[in-house]
Amino acid sequence: MDKIQIAEKSFWVGKVDDRPVPFHRLILEKGTTYNSYLLETEKPTLIDTVDIAFGGEFVKKLSNIIDLNTLKYVVINHIEPDHAGALPALMNKAKNAVIVTTEKAKELLNGMFKLHNREYLIVKDGDTLDIGGKTLKFFETPYLHTEETMITYCVEDKILYPCDLFSTHIANHELFNDLAKEDITEDFKVYYQLIMRPHRPYVREMLEKLKTVEIDMIAPSHGYVLRDNAAKYIALYDEMSQKSVSDKKALIIYSTMTGNTGKIANNIYEGLTEAGMETHILNVKSSSIETVNEMAAASDVIIIGSSTRYGDMIGNIEDYIKEIIKLDLSGKCGFAFGSYGWSGEAIEIINDYLKKSNIKVLDSSTLIKATGANDVQLPLRINFYGDDERAEAAINAGRVAAEAL
Repeated sequence: MDKIQIAEKSFWVGKVDDRPVPFHRLILEKGTTYNSYLLETEKPTLIDTVDIAFGGEFVKKLSNIIDLNTLKYVVINHIEPDHAGALPALMNKAKNAVIVTTEKAKELLNGMFKLHNREYLIVKDGDTLDIGGKTLKFFETPYLHTEETMITYCVEDKILYPCDLFSTHIANHELFNDLAKEDITEDFKVYYQLIMRPHRPYVREMLEKLKTVEIDMIAPSHGYVLRDNAAKYIALYDEMSQKSVSDKKALIIYSTMTGNTGKIANNIYEGLTEAGMETHILNVKSSSIETVNEMAAASDVIIIGSSTRYGDMIGNIEDYIKEIIKLDLSGKCGFAFGSYGWSGEAIEIINDYLKKSNIKVLDSSTLIKATGANDVQLPLRINFYGDDERAEAAINAGRVAAEAL
């Protein structure tokens, strides 16, 4: 298992980890593999490394396969330690190698491994790299499953190197899916559900990018290389990432002082309806408690906002909230929002009320633990208002609420 050919001048040089593996607060009872690929072209190129625990072993093995001083490029698709963990040990030996990655990944790699003195080649979406006999094309795939992630495609071989995408967590010595001792479809689906499902919109964007290339083989970072019927596994991602919330309902209720919180409510409405969700928006100033209660009971998402005045909510929205949290809100989700001038206490008070109910409260802690993404901050606190990144943040919050279902 030191070196297995997957295409002309292209080899698997990874590591099989057949122990129960701790991973993302889980134990991988079937183990896993850390797949690294060596392209022995005129400009020898390595695509990803292995877990940090096997860094020394990996570099020693690789040095028996190739003179590391001749290694020209090391492509890092994703900076987590199970992919980039062996990079420091490798770069200590591969003195002439250039690290190929995204701008965000460079920042993170330097922070993690202190590689500031190494040469980087920063690539962006659609960029290509001639490695002497083969051409690599890169696609940025943010939040699949972290912000800096990209995937690599070999044009001549029609092989996709998608890092965590299309992976399975199975320790195996067969390497190729057509040699697997049992059907891997269920393991493939479980991996998607655990790792990729929270990032569904980004999966959809990735699939659109893949329509521009022809794929004969998928060589992911974990588990089997999919050389038989790669289209099947792309279709499974397409199927699993389809989502319809057209049968779901959302309710936004708010109280506003100068109109800014009302504008935020409209932006959240835009995000929810863009996701296909039937959404109602109510200003409590012109809606009865009975009406709001009835609509809250029939809604799947409940979002409540208020401006802040003298450290508190405004108007009589608190009376509405007290009635809503008396309802059975199990199976529903929601969050607090509002515009503020200098403090924004009203937003936190609403959030405290929601926590007293049995609704699933969407906040930054929940989102980070579920997806690792920190691009949406909840409760949604917007200083004054502007038709700029503040409006976009509110639209994104609506999208996030739809995804949370």
